[in-house]
Amino acid sequence: MKKSFSLFFVLCSLLSVGILKAQSPAKPHAAELLQDIKKLNVLGTVLYVAAHPDDENTRFIAYLSNEKLYNTGYLSVTRGDGGQNLIGPEIREGLGLIRTQELLQARRTDGGQQFFTRANDFGFSKNPEETFATWDKEKVLHDVVWAIRKFRPDVIITRFSPRPSETHGHHTASAMLANEAFEAAADPKRFPEQLKHVQVWQAKRVLWNTGVWSFRSQKEFEDYGSQLLKVDVGGYNPLLGKSYPEIAALSRSMHKSQGFGSTGTRGVTIEYLEHTKGERAKEELFEGINTSWSRVKGSEKVAALLQQAVTEFKPEQPAAVVPTLLAARKELAKLPDSYWKRLKTQELEQVVKHSLGLYLEAVATEYAVTPGEQLNLQLEAINRSAIPVQLVSMRHSFAAKDSSLNKTLAPNEGHLIPFRMQVPVSAPLSQPYWLRQEGTLGLFRVDDLQEIGAPENQPAAEVQLDLLISGEPFRYTVPVVYKRNDPVDGEQYRPLAITPPVFVNISEKVLMFASQEPKPVHVLVKSGKAGMKGNLALQLPKGWRAEPAQVAFDLEQNGAEQLVRFMVHPPKGQQEVELKAVATVAGKPYTRGLNVIQYSHIPTQTTFPEAVTKAVRLDLKRNGEQIAYLMGAGDDIPASLQQIGYNVTLLKDEDITEQNLKRFDAVILGVRAYNTVERMNFYQPRLLNYVQQGGTVIVQYNTGHSLKTNNIAPYPLKISSQRVTVEDAEVRFLKPNHQALNSPNKITKKDFEGWVQERGLYFPSEWSKEFEAILSSNDPGEPARDGGLLIARYGKGHFVYTGYSWFRQLPAGVPGAYRIFTNLISLGNGHGGQGSSAESAVK
Repeated sequence: MKKSFSLFFVLCSLLSVGILKAQSPAKPHAAELLQDIKKLNVLGTVLYVAAHPDDENTRFIAYLSNEKLYNTGYLSVTRGDGGQNLIGPEIREGLGLIRTQELLQARRTDGGQQFFTRANDFGFSKNPEETFATWDKEKVLHDVVWAIRKFRPDVIITRFSPRPSETHGHHTASAMLANEAFEAAADPKRFPEQLKHVQVWQAKRVLWNTGVWSFRSQKEFEDYGSQLLKVDVGGYNPLLGKSYPEIAALSRSMHKSQGFGSTGTRGVTIEYLEHTKGERAKEELFEGINTSWSRVKGSEKVAALLQQAVTEFKPEQPAAVVPTLLAARKELAKLPDSYWKRLKTQELEQVVKHSLGLYLEAVATEYAVTPGEQLNLQLEAINRSAIPVQLVSMRHSFAAKDSSLNKTLAPNEGHLIPFRMQVPVSAPLSQPYWLRQEGTLGLFRVDDLQEIGAPENQPAAEVQLDLLISGEPFRYTVPVVYKRNDPVDGEQYRPLAITPPVFVNISEKVLMFASQEPKPVHVLVKSGKAGMKGNLALQLPKGWRAEPAQVAFDLEQNGAEQLVRFMVHPPKGQQEVELKAVATVAGKPYTRGLNVIQYSHIPTQTTFPEAVTKAVRLDLKRNGEQIAYLMGAGDDIPASLQQIGYNVTLLKDEDITEQNLKRFDAVILGVRAYNTVERMNFYQPRLLNYVQQGGTVIVQYNTGHSLKTNNIAPYPLKISSQRVTVEDAEVRFLKPNHQALNSPNKITKKDFEGWVQERGLYFPSEWSKEFEAILSSNDPGEPARDGGLLIARYGKGHFVYTGYSWFRQLPAGVPGAYRIFTNLISLGNGHGGQGSSAESAVK
């Protein structure tokens, strides 16, 4: 797996070749084709609804899509932006991009379709009231209704109960929305503006996909079980060669950023469903719902021909079924317009294409192009059957008219057709549609109704191809992609991106000025096309100054770059401001940077964020110089500590020796280190010995399950699921005279202002008397949570366990978080390391 890179280091890869992946064209084998033909005769739709990526029941989706052959979708209310990332440093919008793509890969595995709303995952929420207050319930309900009216599910299934419970507030809210949307989607008075594009829709029922986990005991579940609908989803599909739980495990394993690798199972697997809305089903999920062609008036001939196609299908000669499919298509065309006519025509045309072995692909010579540029492409077309196929014409996204081709695609005779595409100056950048405009804490801003709910952007460019198949007109649209051969991994794809002509990136995500000394700010200016000449400058608020004021650049070649170093001088007194980099070319300003996310299990994601960084003039004192950091699940704290002058060493396995640890003033463990670092069981005795000898170890939050060692502290400690989700919740000082709150920085309530997303998570609920609880906080209506910061003396040193979310606060430039964290590092007063005797007073 390839990790993503920071903005600064990834810039050089934009217009150079990297190890990249995009989605390659579908190439179904004969068994999958037979499965698709069978599905043409099934007219049933089911929508699964939950709150986040990974909430969906992939067993149920695999079963519904591949056994029952229903049109199956998953509506994830959010993109998972507020969670944690186990494979890299991305959080917030970057994590949302990763999880979006992981969901798409999961659906490609289990056969479902993917939908979203505009709701932003703003972090953990303890009840639906808090969730709706942040999301804007009416707008999110609008999006759920929109999804239902477009997808037209016969049955809606929720992963969570609509009744308030102790689960995530987003979870309960998602079920409440699904149940309310069940009625609203059928009401023409609700969201009437949607009815210009869709019709009202009434699903038959809503059910809650429950299980033992939702009851207080096994006995309570068994007593209640007679009221539940039961579905065995553990069957085996011989065409696919897997059980549905085996398919589900492959699907769930796509959620790699959450560490959800799964092992498949075989045999009976019961899913339980509780009725919540609509007509109750007594025996079958689709009880009382017609899923045959008889639900469409006049479709008898269509149904007969499609059943004939199933009977005639020959796996060794799939094209033999095409004449029957063409006859079915003609009969479909005679039917009045309807949802099922449109959907099944699209499905049938894809089956025809794949049965012919018809391969159509448009490949660009570059994976990035700027508005106004011309791009060279090559169309590949081949018909691997004896059925007559003629390629009549083509038209790309930006063409005013068709280009005539009139090529006969003889059996297995490939055609490579070069052409050019002029990208208009007005072409939009390939920015994910939900990130184009600034939204709110709870809601992305999307103004185009047709985009709402889509999992991702439409391709940057497409090619429309008109063909004759046995004399019948067909139209297929293929995306323009970039493709290359990697000497190790072979054929590699990347989505075409439309980019700005100039990129400007500030390498430092946050600038922390711990004194009035100037700091270097590095800005990389890079060309997206040849001949970019102009000036680069920093936009600064009053009182701030940059030297030099501006720098000229001349980037003659496409992909050329220039690294510019500015010295930024802060004013006196603590301030928080925003700096922006601006490249001016021919009088036009460019302020967008480049962010590339690369992992081997998803297509490369490219975004163009504004080239801004937060700058903080901070009043700070610190002790020590040398910090060791052992990465856990991934965070940006090491870079944050370097910002305030610490020398940070990222520990490798060979570094974690008792002798080597002595040279550090403090050793910090990254988030979830005890969950993710395989050798923690071996490291722990060495770390505790380091503390005994006078060192300071700071352990950040872990979850209580899947620990690599149960002895995560020198004294007993029990991790719980307690958290404080309200970022401005009151923080009380339990030990106001403790060194952590007084030296070298005097901590006050003001230091807890401006926190982002949350106070903390997975606080310990029990600890031995050797620990001192320093702080207390809680969400409204809950008891005090005192386990967020625990400090114990152990031998000559200090052991700190903290669930406060430093991994969010420090990268966000929260001044108080830096002051408190510096105090924790300074607990040893310099006795734990060699280079820490001097206090650095940097007020």
